[in-house]
Amino acid sequence: MRFAVIGAGGVGGFFGAMLSAGGEDVRFTARGPHLDAMKREGLRVISPRGVIQVPPERCVGSPAEIGPVDTVFFCVKSYDTERTAPALAPLLGPGTVIISLQNGVDNEEKLGRLLPGRTIFGGVAYIYSTITRPGEVTVARGPARIVFGPFEGAHPEHRRRATELRDICARAGITAEVSDDIIAALWKKFIFITGAGGITALTRLTLGEILAVDQSRDLLADAMRETESVARARGVRIEEHYLDGVFDTLARFDNKTRSSLFYDLVHGKPLEIEALAGTVVRHGAALGIPTPVNRVVYAALLPYHLHNSESIR
Repeated sequence: MRFAVIGAGGVGGFFGAMLSAGGEDVRFTARGPHLDAMKREGLRVISPRGVIQVPPERCVGSPAEIGPVDTVFFCVKSYDTERTAPALAPLLGPGTVIISLQNGVDNEEKLGRLLPGRTIFGGVAYIYSTITRPGEVTVARGPARIVFGPFEGAHPEHRRRATELRDICARAGITAEVSDDIIAALWKKFIFITGAGGITALTRLTLGEILAVDQSRDLLADAMRETESVARARGVRIEEHYLDGVFDTLARFDNKTRSSLFYDLVHGKPLEIEALAGTVVRHGAALGIPTPVNRVVYAALLPYHLHNSESIR
């Protein structure tokens, strides 16, 4: 199967490299110094599973250099969704599937609006990974899996395609799952990543350091509860005691990690703050649900995003 990875960062770089090492035809796009290094030396992915080296000829600067593919992994930052989506046109044949593996809960809606009539799956990536230097992605220990699937009411053929993609991922050593309720899957990750991202960025601490102190642990839990309340008010099916399971899972890992929001903050990059805490605040206001912790996170980090966005123009 032919794949294009749009945004070969921590998420797209790892899963695309795994597929490439598994024998699939995968092409990668990036930009800036990361792309320059990839075009010279290829993409190097370091993970607990070993090192994968993607050759330079598979790394390009534009979808126009790739041509039609079967599957697109759309992995750009959420604030780049609307800017990047129109550039996907050269990749799209009649049966192409676009899978968003982004942070947030409205990227698929934006893609559907910008690419009408195209097959778009929701997707969730569970992985701790980042670009450690241009041309190199490093994956920490912990979960490394993806969940994806068509939305409710999709054509039955889409379910078959999702199952086929899952099997291809499995052959490449990727833990993958087809969700029967992709909206719930998106929101459940959103509950976690919005809380963990916001609080690690706000405190500049690791998850382990936050969890070790009752007050900061409670702050993280409150941030997640606000998002969970918004999700339930929107009719999203979240099981009872979901957050208990989240904290049970966190307790089983050596949580020396921070979030991508933290890394973007300290490296002077734009932040996905609108797609995370900003989205919780806006939905909460519309639904009459208080979101005080997320309001603080949003208000505290938004100026950094605006400043960093302006500085790179």
